[in-house]
Amino acid sequence: MTTAEEARDRRLEDPGLQARRHLRFGWWALLAYLSLGIALEAMHGFKLGWYLDVTNETRRQMFTLAHAHGVLLSLLNVAFGLCATRTRWAGPRPQQLASASLRTATLLLPGGFLLGGLVVYGGDPGLGILLVPVGALLLFVSVFLTARALGGGASR
Repeated sequence: MTTAEEARDRRLEDPGLQARRHLRFGWWALLAYLSLGIALEAMHGFKLGWYLDVTNETRRQMFTLAHAHGVLLSLLNVAFGLCATRTRWAGPRPQQLASASLRTATLLLPGGFLLGGLVVYGGDPGLGILLVPVGALLLFVSVFLTARALGGGASR
């Protein structure tokens, strides 16, 4: 193994680095999704037809779901960062998979709702909505691996 590969492996195994990465990612994602919420409120306040007309109900719902899921997943990243160093992972691979899955889900799940609302086809969301089940599956993987690492039984 080369020195560069060894250094990469050490970085991947460092729970403190994972924690900082999730805290940073979570707070920046929270800022982005809260900004989306402010933009939605502004569109509502300015009574923009593109957003408020009855024919755009699907768009409004998709954007609201993007905002809500984005904020929730951002906070979940912060929580993951706070407990990453206190979790007994079976090794670096489950932690890496849980971490990468959560970060990717934080982009795909709300991103699918957002893209699905940009172009609406007769009351149906656009093709971007196909990202939602992929993001949901990744979120499930991350939560499962984290819950397993924290222990499945009741606390004693």
